[in-house]
Amino acid sequence: MKDTIIILGAGVMQGPAINIAKELELYTIVLDGSSNAPCISLADRFEKIDLKEKEEIESFAHSIKDKTNRLGIMTAGTDFSASVAWVAEKLELPGIPYKTALNASDKARMRSCFDKAGLPSPPFSVISNDSLSIPDYLQFPLVVKPVDNMGSRGCRRIDNIDEFEEAAKTAINFSRSGRAIIESFMDGPEFSVDAIVYNGEITICGLADRHIFFPPYFIEMGHTMPTVIDKESQKVLLDTFCTGVQALGLNTGNNIGAAKGDIKLTSKGPMLGEIAARLSGGYMSGWTYPYSSGVKPIRAAIQAAMGQKPDCLTPVKNWTCAERAFISIPGTVKEIINIEKIKDIPHVNDFFLRIKEGDKVTFPENNVTKCGNIIASNRERETAIEAAQIAARSVLIRLDPKDIKTRNFLENTLAEAQRRREDSKFPPDSFKLSIDLLEELSKIPNNNFAPLRLRENSLAIIPFPEFEQSGLTDYMGRTIHEVLDIVHSLTGVSVSPVFSVPPCETIRNSPENAENVIRLGRSFWVALIRGSYQGAVYYIDSLGEKI
Repeated sequence: MKDTIIILGAGVMQGPAINIAKELELYTIVLDGSSNAPCISLADRFEKIDLKEKEEIESFAHSIKDKTNRLGIMTAGTDFSASVAWVAEKLELPGIPYKTALNASDKARMRSCFDKAGLPSPPFSVISNDSLSIPDYLQFPLVVKPVDNMGSRGCRRIDNIDEFEEAAKTAINFSRSGRAIIESFMDGPEFSVDAIVYNGEITICGLADRHIFFPPYFIEMGHTMPTVIDKESQKVLLDTFCTGVQALGLNTGNNIGAAKGDIKLTSKGPMLGEIAARLSGGYMSGWTYPYSSGVKPIRAAIQAAMGQKPDCLTPVKNWTCAERAFISIPGTVKEIINIEKIKDIPHVNDFFLRIKEGDKVTFPENNVTKCGNIIASNRERETAIEAAQIAARSVLIRLDPKDIKTRNFLENTLAEAQRRREDSKFPPDSFKLSIDLLEELSKIPNNNFAPLRLRENSLAIIPFPEFEQSGLTDYMGRTIHEVLDIVHSLTGVSVSPVFSVPPCETIRNSPENAENVIRLGRSFWVALIRGSYQGAVYYIDSLGEKI
């Protein structure tokens, strides 16, 4: 058997690694706990193995080691760098020691390493179900997160003691070891960096701006590479990252591998978020870097895993690559609209759809519950960003009006709108209204009509001019008029006192007779304000369901 690489994971994030390994003429074996992983067919061989079962992976690697000229093992975009290190250590393959990998995968160990080295990192404490308490040296606001998970699962900010227990238990439930950490909240913008480590040398692949939204959660709605911050700040951030890599022992001696860091530029200077002993997920290592600079970190990581000095790490271009996500309010997907149009939007490189009709969706509380992602690139920064944003806003998700979870999310009352405005534990309204606009909204009449009347009347929307002229945008950046246009295109109902097309075929359209028009009032606007076009369309579709 020719030179062989074992890649942990056969998901979308590992697709580039599999393809590059094949380009390097390596016999490529992928391991995954699911026989339905989407990139299995790209590899030469697949083995179904749970990626956290390091001894089972070791046993499999032993079974093939003597059958190949040279063997390597790696992962990208998974949280199983410790499994890679375990096998590499046991079989004396290129890599890092297992204990070193634990430093970079267990957040409690990681924070301890940073503290010991005197690096800028937030104070923290380890918690479990047997020890749910906050030490006196930690002051609100705080962040709770599992020690051993990725994708922001179970991670959230808490601002008072009343929020602590629920957040702590959620984080612990997301932890494979049943532990979480609670740490001081770090303010300021966040950045991501990938690096290749080869025989102690750290090569930075690039630095990206992360775009984080929807507190108290930390949802990355996209990233942009290269960063827009000044060169001096970049140097300070990257120097801090490199000291963090050293503190974890990732570049000690002849260690070989990768490092992925999240770092913040706070009011007190740079602070280390996390550093993992792997390349990043979230489309960065496989897509963003190559589109932006021409550098392929995954190629370098594979070469390092095979004991070869990585090459082609010098940027060959200076483009901007923008990744943007799109999301949904809770419910069941009835229809996904405009999918075919995405490929025709200039400068869009890739479109990743993570949902299908019939799927349950929810407003994101972590980075794995988003509905899809767009990647665009161009020489000009604003062109790339605009293309990604336009494409992300173009994907429309219509929800099943029979799903009560959507209705519960919309909670069509002014009291709920006011409460969400003041209480951060609620998912945010798509349009955040000022007190003055809420007062104006309260003046719009509400509708109390029997469903049977819908058979003989058309629908129109009572205008809300103060809101329409406010300049507000929804959580995807759509203007109010863009949202209303979408509502009209999907339902036929427009903001007009005398004309509209009915929401379903059983309602007779009588635009010539204003007396036959039912005007949608306050409840409609609250649904739109809460859930953007999805809330408004669901509201109208639900009226049709009553017939």
